[in-house]
Amino acid sequence: MSTRRTLATARRVLLQLRHDPRTIALMVVVPCVLLTLLCWVYDASPRTFDTVGASLLGIFPLITMFLVTSIATLRERTSGTLERLLSMPLGKGDLLAGYALAFGAVAVVQAALATGLAVLALGLDVTGSAWLLLLVALADAFLGTALGLFVSAFAASEFQAVQFMPAVLLPQILLCGLLMPRDRMQPVLEAVSNVLPMSYAVDGMQQVLTHTGVTGDFVRDLAVVAGSAALALALGAATLRRRTA
Repeated sequence: MSTRRTLATARRVLLQLRHDPRTIALMVVVPCVLLTLLCWVYDASPRTFDTVGASLLGIFPLITMFLVTSIATLRERTSGTLERLLSMPLGKGDLLAGYALAFGAVAVVQAALATGLAVLALGLDVTGSAWLLLLVALADAFLGTALGLFVSAFAASEFQAVQFMPAVLLPQILLCGLLMPRDRMQPVLEAVSNVLPMSYAVDGMQQVLTHTGVTGDFVRDLAVVAGSAALALALGAATLRRRTA
């Protein structure tokens, strides 16, 4: 891998995003709008908003970054851009790291805006530090980026890339503890939820919601989310082909 080539790839992706305001709105504005809508829904029950809002603050960035990254990467494949890039002295690691860096920069903005809105404007009451909340939201956004890069290798069209979202993310949403505490699920479902990264994303948010400092469980949850993102990037590099189908 080359730092120069990685940064050049990231710069190219960011320049493309700059000319696509709808994608920027999807990544940055939509999570904030959804959090605001959720706050209004639970206007009569602020404590419920604290519980659900903290969890969704981790889920929304993961979903939006997964969707945008998978479609954008697939567009590079189907347009032939990816094949031309890989015919140059550009390694797979350079390419994926550049994409991850570019979308990661957007993820920083997204996580900061969503967290700031939830805590400062919507009154999300967390026991722990808002900076820890931001850290988990950022890790979740990176996980969504990594998963999007990985699954784009298995889609032949943008429509198929969208179809991967319910296949990959919907089971995690159902089993992550958002709808039902994981320890109250059937043993089989609880065992499945224990290996899904979104479960640890939600658990990390709950740790910040209920504890004043950094706990061992929080460190574990953050490490699992970060490790899952790194694994997804490694698998994405392994499945990256030099020729499009």
